[in-house]
Amino acid sequence: MHLSEITHPNQLHGLSIHQLKQIARQIREKHLETVAASGGHLGPGLGVVELTLGLYQTLDLDRDKVVWDVGHQAYPHKLITGRYDRFHTLRQKDGVAGYLKRCESKFDHFGAGHASTSISAALGMALARDLRGEKFKVVAVIGDGALTGGMALEAINHAGHLPKTNLLVVLNDNEMSISPNVGAIPRYLNKMRLSPPMQFLSDNLEEQFKHLPFVGGSLTPELSRIKEGMKRLAVPKVGAVFEELGFTYMGPVDGHNLEELIATFSQAHQIPGPVLVHVATVKGKGYAIAEQDQVGYHAQNPFNLATGKAIPSSKPKPPSYSKVFGHTLTRLAENNPRIIGITAAMATGTGLDKFQQKLPNQYVDVGIAEQHAVTLAAGLACEGMRPVCAIYSTFLQRAYDQIIHDVCIQNLPVFFCLDRAGVVGNDGPTHQGMYDIAYLRCIPNMVVMAPKDEAELQRMIVTGVNYTDGPIAMRYPRGNGYGVPLMEEGWEPLPIGKAEMLRHGDDVLLLGYGSMVYPAMQAAEILSEHGIEATVINARFAKPLDTELILPLARQVKRVVTLEEGCLMGGFGSAVAESLLDHEVMVPITRLGVPDILVDHAKPEESLADLQLTAPQIAERIRQVMQPHALPVG
Repeated sequence: MHLSEITHPNQLHGLSIHQLKQIARQIREKHLETVAASGGHLGPGLGVVELTLGLYQTLDLDRDKVVWDVGHQAYPHKLITGRYDRFHTLRQKDGVAGYLKRCESKFDHFGAGHASTSISAALGMALARDLRGEKFKVVAVIGDGALTGGMALEAINHAGHLPKTNLLVVLNDNEMSISPNVGAIPRYLNKMRLSPPMQFLSDNLEEQFKHLPFVGGSLTPELSRIKEGMKRLAVPKVGAVFEELGFTYMGPVDGHNLEELIATFSQAHQIPGPVLVHVATVKGKGYAIAEQDQVGYHAQNPFNLATGKAIPSSKPKPPSYSKVFGHTLTRLAENNPRIIGITAAMATGTGLDKFQQKLPNQYVDVGIAEQHAVTLAAGLACEGMRPVCAIYSTFLQRAYDQIIHDVCIQNLPVFFCLDRAGVVGNDGPTHQGMYDIAYLRCIPNMVVMAPKDEAELQRMIVTGVNYTDGPIAMRYPRGNGYGVPLMEEGWEPLPIGKAEMLRHGDDVLLLGYGSMVYPAMQAAEILSEHGIEATVINARFAKPLDTELILPLARQVKRVVTLEEGCLMGGFGSAVAESLLDHEVMVPITRLGVPDILVDHAKPEESLADLQLTAPQIAERIRQVMQPHALPVG
């Protein structure tokens, strides 16, 4: 059987080990070919090919449900659930999503994009099953990196207290999240991986006891306790921890041995209550380059499959915002030992990997634990340190309670640096950084700012580090800057709450925020060609707004347009509209940004075009507002 013939995972039933190995090879070939061509997550999926095939051969996927944590590793799942023919569209506009989506396939039982959710969701499904009196299996597949997230531990704690609820948790242990794991839990798991292989001894022990002449066919309660005690002596330390939490522990199992996987999963399905199967895998398995560089090949842009090297761009690109951030913060921290860089398992993504290399004593990686990261920062701030929390906009949402209660209510000087703010492209709705302007500016004591380019980013980093009156947050986009000149030192902080005038015109006032300042300038030039002269303001701060500059200009120009790469509801435009209303400046205002929709996966430029946020579209929208009967540009 060829992989292309598999449209339903139940077609794996009855296949021999030899046939499954052939399917595994084909999955890896298709996986590599597709990601090399279009980019995507590489290492995670390559590591779970046998795990997926072994698990699915023991399930009836017309009835049973599998919840994959995050979804980084779910490409093999997609390839055997009817998406082989469309897999070449991976992460492209209107194509196969890079993560699981309930609306994409009946086999995607739970969508995700943030880690540590699978056990909670699977337990909810299992409880619903039991309440309805139904009979099907529920499996959560979670990585050891995701297991560092508090939500996963909360779910394990709950599931362990439900001995009559059948639930299988498969721990995919590859010693990695995106970067190498940190913390006590991964250290314990590593001890298990390095210990001699242990077989689950319960059945063997029971059989041996039964053959004793004074025992016969059943065990007395006393001998049952002896059996359990002996079993615990045989279970490695971490296994004992899971057993104490109420799970039956099995493993570690070789995650690339199909025979062992199938036998273990088959046995696990027969055990009542919560069961945890510990599977040891290799991230990037089957592609030597990815196995050797597991961080770099977690995800890749298009690359040469033979060499593993990225396909070069036709022309050099300016540095990314993340790299400029990491470089600038490192330079500042070299001269200020109170600066502490904090990340939640995203050292490379946030640009803090270089910070870690140069200043390891001033660097903290908390694992996939954003809530802990924020309150840890609050504690550091209490003792006079300058904590810098570098977390993606979408992931900081997970720590909202901590931002309010532990930082803002106590007015502690924590500097939040929100990478990947705005449209992020191919990762889809779970990763778009759409909500941070709205969810931060409504909190008392918080200052909210965004740079127009990478040079202003440098000045805002200095501003944030120097600000001691309370919490302050800076958002910046994914991708490359504009190529403006950068400085190595001597950056000046910006005055808090002060905007910048970039262009003067009498017809319309354009207020751009962050990544929308340059498009505002470009739109102003297009409008000028049509006889409309715009004043353009780089707002810099969404909170506090520069009302001293904005309000008189609004009164004078009499028409306001706001531009932001974030949700319109509660965002920057809302802040301007509220301020105009509060000060009784009754002028027309048009807010351009992201409406009340989810932005799906596509290239960023495609998403911005769909949202009508490119410079020509902005100019045309403004022209239609000001001259309703004007013919479209072009």
